[in-house]
Amino acid sequence: MLSEELINKYNVSSPRYTSYPTILDWNRMEFSAEEFAPLFIKAEQNKHHSTSVYVHLPFCESLCTFCGCHKHITKQHSVEAPYIDAVIKEWQMYEKLNGESIQVDEIHLGGGTPTFFAAAQLKRLIEAINVKTGPNPLFSFEGHPNHTSDEQLKTLFDLGFRRVSFGVQSYSPIVQKAINRIQPFETVEKVTIASRKAGFTSISHDLVFGLPMQTMEDMMDTISKTIHLKPDAISLYSYAHVPWVKGTGQRGFSEADLPSGDEKKALYDKSKEQLLAHGYVEIGMDHFALPTDILAKALRGGALNRTFMGYTTNTTDRMIGLGASAISEYGFGYAQNVKSTRGYHGMIDAGELPVVKGHVHSETDATLKEHVTQLMCQFKTSFANDEWMKTHVSQFKEILDEFQKDGIIEWNENEIIVTEDGKPFSRNVCMTLDPYANKIPTQGRFSKSV
Repeated sequence: MLSEELINKYNVSSPRYTSYPTILDWNRMEFSAEEFAPLFIKAEQNKHHSTSVYVHLPFCESLCTFCGCHKHITKQHSVEAPYIDAVIKEWQMYEKLNGESIQVDEIHLGGGTPTFFAAAQLKRLIEAINVKTGPNPLFSFEGHPNHTSDEQLKTLFDLGFRRVSFGVQSYSPIVQKAINRIQPFETVEKVTIASRKAGFTSISHDLVFGLPMQTMEDMMDTISKTIHLKPDAISLYSYAHVPWVKGTGQRGFSEADLPSGDEKKALYDKSKEQLLAHGYVEIGMDHFALPTDILAKALRGGALNRTFMGYTTNTTDRMIGLGASAISEYGFGYAQNVKSTRGYHGMIDAGELPVVKGHVHSETDATLKEHVTQLMCQFKTSFANDEWMKTHVSQFKEILDEFQKDGIIEWNENEIIVTEDGKPFSRNVCMTLDPYANKIPTQGRFSKSV
């Protein structure tokens, strides 16, 4: 167990590494469709590809003040049909660039609130994308417990969806009021039971620790109720307080209302202890699953992967992002769509791919991406046969030795292994190897490690 002194030492601003390089370090901050399209065609066309599709559905009826996602707040559901029309048009642009219909192995609907959309609109979207499905499709979506109907569940199940994650966050009425996310336990229980009845085989609950007003008693009550419902997987996220990035959305409370670093770590440690004691296994960072869940099986088989969609069992060659603010991932790098819904509609209506920024990997980027992914998925990485990586790692011997002395890692000239106590600080280890993070101070750019 790390001391309070060590927790405070390593609880510094650090990237979450849902990508490498992180989005703030991309080298194409202005990336036009004219620049992007030839790269896509050169790297992607006339080759067999396994493809993931991420669709960003940004609308929410109300603002949750803990949220760091790109969203559009409205109660006007008249926005649904035009937005789905635009996403379908964007997909057709990619198929045209690809030169043939695209085999889809994985679809994830994220947001925002995907279940803001009526079942008929979701069906229209998926039927347009699902032109040619791979042999083992993995379809998943994010649902709001207050806004997920039996009709939506049945429609998505019939379309091939088997995984669903529900944003629970906390069951404390005081915390829920602070973050403007009111949803009683009974509501979550009802939608969880309905999902099982509909046939979903992997039901996940998203929890957050470090929220305003959150106490240990609150956290243990939330964990106890979660264990009672026994979701197949649990995401236990650290609240990322980044009001300088997200503006007024995260200023619905005072920073004095947030747990301190050591209090926040205690919330995580006690929650993890309870989950492990009730049969869950740790999956990468911030995630837990029952041994029977698809993610746990992927971890045991060494097939766990991490993308902007989170942890996944698929290791597809490319991920095409559709919708406002969506991010795509390719062998050559990344591309992100324009963030605003108005800008997105404008570009689609003009017949333009809505790509506005991105990154093209250098050889160094591609190498480090592999090792960062391994550290975030398996908590270890080996470079025994990579002389460049050995040389790169050796530059940080003093820092890595200090990590080892403090019980964060074990390392030698061939590998780095994150210890059990060091797992919450895996981001710190990745940051040490990251030349971009070493050039620009991380304070004020990223949330803290815990």
